[in-house]
Amino acid sequence: MTRLWAILLAVAAIAFAAAPILTSGFNGFDPSQFPVPQDNPPVQPAGYAFSIWGLIYAWLLVGALFGLVRRMNDPDWAPMRPPLVVSLAVGSIWLWVAQLSPVAATVLIWVMLAGALLSLFRVGDTDRWLQQAPVAIYAGWLTAASCVSLGLLIAGYGLLPATPAALVALGFALVIAVAAQYALHRAPEYGVTVIWALIGVIVANSQPFNAAVVGLAVLGILAILGLRGTDTE
Repeated sequence: MTRLWAILLAVAAIAFAAAPILTSGFNGFDPSQFPVPQDNPPVQPAGYAFSIWGLIYAWLLVGALFGLVRRMNDPDWAPMRPPLVVSLAVGSIWLWVAQLSPVAATVLIWVMLAGALLSLFRVGDTDRWLQQAPVAIYAGWLTAASCVSLGLLIAGYGLLPATPAALVALGFALVIAVAAQYALHRAPEYGVTVIWALIGVIVANSQPFNAAVVGLAVLGILAILGLRGTDTE
């Protein structure tokens, strides 16, 4: 089974990396996909922040192929593979689903996050930059992206106005991020990636200035940075 999961992870990583080539990519939901159109939603990071997907695709692919070729039977790699395979398999169809239904896409991205976090907690101690790091940045971005998607649904379906919806969603993201980073006691790449997303939110809310959203994002950055002293690496 160790060999099989190594093969499955490589296949899933290839399919995941190929997804943006086979679709039009993703820089946020179309405002018209919601009953209440979401033009410049405060919960969403600035467009440049989405460029991190290129790094995520490439790093996950390199890590999976390295694991297949050099660590196929390594027991240190085995526990993290099954949940990551599930996450990447779902992720390979996510872009297509996102163009059809924000609700379905939100459900799927939370499945992706669950698999990514479980994989991150299971990563071994060897090959940090090819085993732990790619999973950490993937899980970090999904922590932010899943909550952004949730915030868009809350505002897009009229449950709350845009700014309160953003505060609820970002608050939820910070609870997950702080709890995960504290429990991990390693993988600072995870927290750094969440900070990348929060900076993107700050940039997006600078013109016009949204003090509430920017303030929460700044507090989140400080909270994550404050956890660095608990890390063992």
